[in-house]
Amino acid sequence: MKTHRLPFTLLLLLGLLFASALSAHAAERVQLHAFLITASNERTGKSDPRLAPYEQTLRRIMRFESFEYQGSDRGELGAGESTTLMVGQGHELVIEAGKNPYQLRVRWSANVGERTLMNTGVTLRPGVPAVLGGPPTGRAPGEVYAVFIVAK
Repeated sequence: MKTHRLPFTLLLLLGLLFASALSAHAAERVQLHAFLITASNERTGKSDPRLAPYEQTLRRIMRFESFEYQGSDRGELGAGESTTLMVGQGHELVIEAGKNPYQLRVRWSANVGERTLMNTGVTLRPGVPAVLGGPPTGRAPGEVYAVFIVAK
């Protein structure tokens, strides 16, 4: 009786490749950089250099003229993990990753968790900011808070 080892070996090899791909995806870590900004239609002139790489995207998405840096924080997470980023002015982001570390659930709150401003899901692409428009700042007419998150 002849045994055919090739199909068994091929199945074993495919199984190992599939398992390693799953574990690599699960082990993938995402570096996050989140910014708190204010946005308004006032023309303030020169933008903050920290926002320069993102200014064109912010203008296109938010349709405001000027953006002012308020604070930022960095974090890292993998699939199924969460992190809290303190982005300034008492604003915090609680970020949870699903099975894919680029698919996130974001809870944005003010006064360090006292008041939830937004609870939403976002899917990040490396280098492309995900922008969340927020509430009025109360400091100037038409000025709002916004948060954007960039994955690296």
